[in-house]
Parts: sequence; C-alpha cells; structure tokens
Amino acid sequence: MSEFIIQVKNLTKIYGGDGVETRALDGVSFTIQKGEFVAIIGPSGSGKSTLMQLIGLLDRPTSGEYFFEGENSLNFSENELANIRNKKIGFVFQTFNLLPRTTVFENVELPLLYDRHLSGKEKNKEKIIKALEEVMMSHRIGHHPNQLSGGEKQRVAIARALVNNPDIIFADEPTGNLDSKAGVQVMKILQKLNHQGHTIILVTHENYTAQHAQRVIEMKDGKIISDKKTENQAKARDGIRLK
Repeated sequence: MSEFIIQVKNLTKIYGGDGVETRALDGVSFTIQKGEFVAIIGPSGSGKSTLMQLIGLLDRPTSGEYFFEGENSLNFSENELANIRNKKIGFVFQTFNLLPRTTVFENVELPLLYDRHLSGKEKNKEKIIKALEEVMMSHRIGHHPNQLSGGEKQRVAIARALVNNPDIIFADEPTGNLDSKAGVQVMKILQKLNHQGHTIILVTHENYTAQHAQRVIEMKDGKIISDKKTENQAKARDGIRLK
C-alpha cells in the first residue's frame, strides 16, 4: 500500500475581523496516499480553496494538524516551507499566472531560478524542454503568452509546475478559464502525469472535471460531506490505461 503523503487531522481555519469570525474550515480530516489523483469539489464558499492553501503550505491552520510526508507542517521554518514549495510541490492556477513579457521558455524556467543549487544552464535547459514536451508545447518555446490560446497558456503553466519534478501538483480550477475542448486536454495531461507517479490534487466546482480524478472529496460549509472513489479508480486498480 502506498504511503501517506498528506495527513490532515481536525483542521480548522478561522478568519476574523471587526469582531466577526468566519469559519472557512471546520474540523476537516483525511489522508492522501502517494500517487493518488484526488479532486476536492464544492460550491463557492465551501472551503475547498482554503483547504488547498493549507495543504499546499501557502498558509497555516488556526488549529488541527497537517503532516506532509510524515512531518508536522507546524515544525517547518519559513525557509523549509519555501524549499518544499519549490522542489516538492507544483502549483497550477485558473489564471495561469504567466509573466507577459517573458517567453514560454523563461516562464517555465522560473522555479529553477529560485533553486540555490542550480545544476547548470544546459541541464536546466534539458529540464525545461522535457517539461514542455510533456504538455505538447515545445514548439512554442520562444513565444510570449499573448501569442498563446488559453489552453496553451495553461499547458505552459503545467510545464512550469512540472519542471522541478515535484511529488505533488496542486491544480486550482485549472479548466475554469478554458473552453470544453481545451479543458479536457488539460485534464488528460494531469491524468498522464498521475500515471507517471505524480500525486495530483485538483480543486474544482465542476462535477464533470472532478470525475477525471480517482477519488472525489466533496465539501460544504467548511466540512467534508463525502469522500468517494470514481470509476477511474477502478480502472487504475485494474491496470486499464485511460485513453
């Protein structure tokens, strides 16, 4: 059985201001095994994006415990958190977050520039080209974001998340700004990366998008209301390759 890469125990997040408290997360507990493809689904205000911020180590909980690869996240220093986010976690967002005045190559290169132990320009170039080939964007290597379609921008964003070969890729509404055809293509890429061994955690409000995952955690009002396997889990278990 795969080891747990994420363990969440009674996680709570409360935002306060002007004497009013908002409980964005209310005692959430679950585990994710290494190599899973999990979708977190729920309407606006359900707490799913807050949860992604916490398990993506972008924020800290008000209470509860979060273990990342067996280590309590509260014990990580700011430098350790930054290092984990750069090397072990890749992020993909709805708005792509590409730098408009830099090329596709330079956008994908960004995570490597934050690494103090650079392996050399040629080695990094190999990593960038490999990441772009994974998302079928190596032919756009010298283009700028304004020369790309929405689907192409998101594929570049996935390549950027992939360039350090992270253990986990967090995808926050990755199809939200795409048409249906481009959205399916992005989800197929995430499925392929999962088959290669990456743990994928998807946040979405769309049930159709969530069904590309192997497991769906449904949230409402800061709580988990269901946690179910999908048909894709059965296919993965039986060794059937998704088309």
